[in-house]
Amino acid sequence: MSEEKVENTQAEELVEETVDTAEEQVVRKQRSQIDLGGLEIYYEKNKKAITYGGGAILAIIAIFCTYKFYWLPGQEREAMNEAFFAQNYFEKDSFNIALNGGRNEKTANGDKTMMGFTEIASNYSSTKTGNLANYYAGICYLRLGKYQEAIESLGKYNGNDEMVTPMAIGAIGDAYMEMNNVEEAVKYYQKAAEKSNNDFTTPMFLKKAGFALETKGNFAEALTYYERIKNEFVRSTEGREIDKYIARVKTSGNIE
Repeated sequence: MSEEKVENTQAEELVEETVDTAEEQVVRKQRSQIDLGGLEIYYEKNKKAITYGGGAILAIIAIFCTYKFYWLPGQEREAMNEAFFAQNYFEKDSFNIALNGGRNEKTANGDKTMMGFTEIASNYSSTKTGNLANYYAGICYLRLGKYQEAIESLGKYNGNDEMVTPMAIGAIGDAYMEMNNVEEAVKYYQKAAEKSNNDFTTPMFLKKAGFALETKGNFAEALTYYERIKNEFVRSTEGREIDKYIARVKTSGNIE
């Protein structure tokens, strides 16, 4: 084939590709116009619904931002201020006052009647402090001998703190133990021990579970809890004295 024919062929192919490209551009432009036209028609038909829907979404966003960044922080500050007085009475073992409040206290804004933990938990339930107040209220009830109320308040506490959460669960076990419901007590002690694996709460509640089982004569089962303390938490407070508990259940249960 001559060079002239090759050049002519290449030129024809280039023209065809150019035509194809131009046609594709026209088709894409027409499709785009059709799509835009369809959107315009759809908007005109549904303009009112779209406007109201968009307004509703903006309103929801505004409410959420107001709640999260303004109202909730304000509630948290109020709850912490109220809990300050209740906490002071709790630390003095004045559990009835800490629980129910009612005392007049001096503040920077004048005298006020303090709230107890039950009122704080109710009035500020959406805050972290309000949630924690359920725990303190439960401990107050427990110390006052109101065990069913303690179980209810402690059950309302919902947190993942490494120390407070297992303490709340274990305190429910204490309440059941005081009510002579050993089976439930052991269940909550075991749950508390497993909630956060550490050298403080875990051996504490393992020991409580073992002791609860001892009171019902379940010496072999109690031994398993004591031996776990010896094997896994030997450096803990419970671990340093666990040998005498192991010896006791072995003797009581005739276990070799």
